[in-house]
Amino acid sequence: MTAIRQRRVEKGTEAAEDQPSEEKDVKPSGKILSDHTGGKLWNILSITVGGIVAISLGLLTSVYVATLHENDLWFSNIKEVEREISFRTECGLYYSYYKQMIQAASIQQGLHGLVYDNKTESVRTINILERMNVYQEVFLSILYRILPIQQYLEPVYFYIYTLFGLQAVYVIALYVTSWLLSGTWLSGLLAACWYITNRVDTTRVEFTIPLRENWALPFFAVQIAAITYLLRSHLQPVQERLTLMAVFMATFLFSLTWQFNQFMLLIQAVALFILECFDMLPTAKVMWLYIIQISGLLLVCVLQFFNSMILGSLLLSFNASVLIARTIQKNLKKGGLLNRLGKLILHVLLVLCLTLLINKFIKKILNLESDEHIFKFLKAKFGFGATRDFDANLYLCEEAFGLLPLNTFSRLSDTLLFYVYVFVLFFMTVAAAIVAFRNLSDSNQVQFMEKMEECTITLKPDAAYNLIHTVLFGCLALSTMRMKYLWTSHMCVFASFGLCSTEVWKLTLKCIHLYTSQRTRVIKYSVPILTLLYISYKFWPGIMDELSELREFYDPDTVELMNWIKSNTPNTAVFAGSMQLLAGVKLCTGRTLTNHPHYEDKNLRERTKQIYQIYAKRSPEDVHRILRSFGTDYVILEDSICYERRHSRGCRLRDLLDIANGHIMDGLGENEPDLKPSLYPRFCEEIKKNLPPYTIHFTRVFQNKTFHVYKLAKHK
Repeated sequence: MTAIRQRRVEKGTEAAEDQPSEEKDVKPSGKILSDHTGGKLWNILSITVGGIVAISLGLLTSVYVATLHENDLWFSNIKEVEREISFRTECGLYYSYYKQMIQAASIQQGLHGLVYDNKTESVRTINILERMNVYQEVFLSILYRILPIQQYLEPVYFYIYTLFGLQAVYVIALYVTSWLLSGTWLSGLLAACWYITNRVDTTRVEFTIPLRENWALPFFAVQIAAITYLLRSHLQPVQERLTLMAVFMATFLFSLTWQFNQFMLLIQAVALFILECFDMLPTAKVMWLYIIQISGLLLVCVLQFFNSMILGSLLLSFNASVLIARTIQKNLKKGGLLNRLGKLILHVLLVLCLTLLINKFIKKILNLESDEHIFKFLKAKFGFGATRDFDANLYLCEEAFGLLPLNTFSRLSDTLLFYVYVFVLFFMTVAAAIVAFRNLSDSNQVQFMEKMEECTITLKPDAAYNLIHTVLFGCLALSTMRMKYLWTSHMCVFASFGLCSTEVWKLTLKCIHLYTSQRTRVIKYSVPILTLLYISYKFWPGIMDELSELREFYDPDTVELMNWIKSNTPNTAVFAGSMQLLAGVKLCTGRTLTNHPHYEDKNLRERTKQIYQIYAKRSPEDVHRILRSFGTDYVILEDSICYERRHSRGCRLRDLLDIANGHIMDGLGENEPDLKPSLYPRFCEEIKKNLPPYTIHFTRVFQNKTFHVYKLAKHK
């Protein structure tokens, strides 16, 4: 198994606020002109300094994660096969297509190999560009081939440096979003520092480089920054058009690079829907954002050869339903409180019904079942009945798809991020509730409005959007740990904005009857600066120690296996085994696979369940027949799966297979009453005894401490 071992070493200035001051200057005209010129120069200087700080922090973050990656694996010193093995599970599968494009005789031949691929799934020809989001690998490989850098930079470094470079884009986008919300680049500086010091919970790019989210999240952050700017008032038409174009490009690139794009954009669409219903966002801009989401996703659908999973996505159905409902119901924002609440409830019901009907209709026409495992997983996760479905249980038993661990909050609290976030979230939520109630109330009730004006609680559209965004993605992260990176990075933005926000401090001080404009201004700058000093004092030594710690990659068993496969099996050999291992087999050896970790296909899921019978209680004849039906020549058995102890009873892979097959699980513990003992012992254990019923069909050709490779007999 892969391990990391100790390496053996030989001896401020601020940006202007959105709204100009309403106080009238009564100074002489010459003085007014001088002040205006000075203010303009100050703004230019502020934006310049803030921009330089943003770019510098982005580049430093890229260098930081690249250094951590090098120090952790000694990447520059290990062999190519070790570098490739370090791209674990699905990361290795995605990188293999980049390698395939680089090694192709021509770009055209490389593209043809992806469109008509017969090595990723044996006895099947599939279109990789349709099934997987690998256009980024295609683009990078073409760029590497046409740029004159082959003599100076290895393909693998061009690939990983691009991903680390995207981290700079990510941090700059977070910085800019916080700056736009608060009006001061000090907020952006704090957001970037929190992102870096909470790296364990904000990114995993340094050890899962090719993962789709590492490509997609920087573009998502850019999109959020563009939406934040778009929702500002008093934009010029040219500014609005350019911003809409930026939103579209970011949405398109985000959708193109991650297969889960539709679910993230659906949450975003729901956020826009909620805010528009409460009249907290301008309707015209929200409609444009719906259209951008639809058009971006449809363009990706075209590039992915009309991928049916995209066409059947809930996002397209939901956005279409909202646009239809808005056309039908034109007077949602007229009338008193009860009248508007009634209309709003009808509007929500209409949108939900239309969404379900449209989605059901599309899936019926397309006979779409690619995403059914996700809904089975969600149904079981949230307690809508137990399931014996193998695919759903495979997700349920993975820690990454479980609830967010409580120790996450203790780590986030160490940097003060979580405390500040909760403080800002509380006051912003109160403000949002008051504003929503005011918006729903009858505008003709003058007395009520006068009372509300005395309260002077406002919530700008950009702040309202980021509030709902962080709440919804927070709920997603709490329910599914793997999605926490969408929340924690935005948590840095939201907390830093609140700490540098005039509105938040004004509301806070008014609540305790201590408000003055001068006191608000002092607190707005002093608290973030003190927070930055605390973070620097507490975490800078730890970061330096982390950067000085040297380790190296160490996985001799897997290296031995890959070298043996390359040296002792034909190029056309077909291998069966676990999804995670086979991704590495494809990358390191180029051999044909029976299954792989990209799980968004019903046929592949059924195939994987059949292949995994090698870890179930099945007869050697059954296993041989199943494997040969997929053209298997060699099967790789892993002791770490056969004798798994990482998961508890009921969640081990062999337990999931036993339950799905109706067999009693191994070990002490309860079993469901209708489960029965199997007639056969566990295949992966029994085959190692070299008994005649097994040796007739399987011959062991390789063995080490971790892996056992058997060649299948080809019976007529």
